[in-house]
Amino acid sequence: MTAYALTDSWTMTRRELAHWARQPVQVVFNLVFPVMLLLMFGYLIGGGRGVQGSYVDYLLPGMLALTMAFGLEGTMIAVTQDLNKGVVDRFRSMPMANGAVLVGRSAADMLQSALTLCVLMGVGYGLGWRADGGLGAFLGAVGLLLLFRFAMLWIGIHLALVAGKPELVQSVQILVWPIGFLSNALASPESMPGWLGTVVEWNPMSQTATAVRDLFGGTGAQTVGAAIVWPLVLLAVFFPLAVRRFSRLSR
Repeated sequence: MTAYALTDSWTMTRRELAHWARQPVQVVFNLVFPVMLLLMFGYLIGGGRGVQGSYVDYLLPGMLALTMAFGLEGTMIAVTQDLNKGVVDRFRSMPMANGAVLVGRSAADMLQSALTLCVLMGVGYGLGWRADGGLGAFLGAVGLLLLFRFAMLWIGIHLALVAGKPELVQSVQILVWPIGFLSNALASPESMPGWLGTVVEWNPMSQTATAVRDLFGGTGAQTVGAAIVWPLVLLAVFFPLAVRRFSRLSR
């Protein structure tokens, strides 16, 4: 990406961040909702079928990965609103790099995702969770979570562009749910029927959750490879699809 494109993308990122100041309730809700899920599954519902040891140590990495897969609606709706309100047409009349609007929106989403991870890990620390793998493993785990979020984000952007209208985003976003719930975020695959456990283990989100658990627990990095490859494959498919469709829709 050229310096020109980076400058345009940063301008669009600042535009999205300015929206946070005008919509603080939405920002707070996005931070509080995953905390509510963590507390609900950890204490109210319980769970942990097939999990050995502390369920909080198992649950928190799973919830971190689950949170990275969900919560895409804000970005998806913002993209479709810009298209439908003619905002993108106004931007395209300016000397701006193609795709800078999408890159700026995704950069703002990544900043909020990083903040959400900090809040969730802070709550997890209060519940007794600890990262025992050292600083390098901790940073590696956070990097894997953000990489997975970035891949899911571009899937969401592509689905939003396919939907075309803000009111259709919710129905399209449901397509992301199987990735989150057919995973090992909340329960061990060993506790599931054989065929289902196999599906769950191949889920990209399960690969990320497993690698994050291993890195936080200091049990080695043998699962990191798959957690890197899956998001990169998804990005290789959906990033160019989203940019190409955006270019066609905004002409």
